[in-house]
Amino acid sequence: MNVPELQWPDDADGDVLRRMKARGFDFGRPCLIDFNVDFESWPPPRAALTKLEQQFPSSTAYPSTDGGGYVQFQIYGNLTYELVVNTQRVVSEEMAEFNGVCDSWGVLH
Repeated sequence: MNVPELQWPDDADGDVLRRMKARGFDFGRPCLIDFNVDFESWPPPRAALTKLEQQFPSSTAYPSTDGGGYVQFQIYGNLTYELVVNTQRVVSEEMAEFNGVCDSWGVLH
């Protein structure tokens, strides 16, 4: 699919999308998008995990060897700037009471 010239804001998420475009990513095809939620302390409260699992059944906790970790969930759809920033904003707002923030994402391509 031929996608018209895409322009994104001059921020971290826009930079990632520009790099993906330069590498030939097809924005016209749906894909699996990974989002990560980081918490100030690990493990996160059970209530935070439950809330994420209810909204995103794919939520998985990944503890690290240094005592930290993150929770990852996935969304399948067309990758857009709006989807990325809106998802990060909404999830960060929902996780704020648990000292969690969603500010990283990725796509395998």
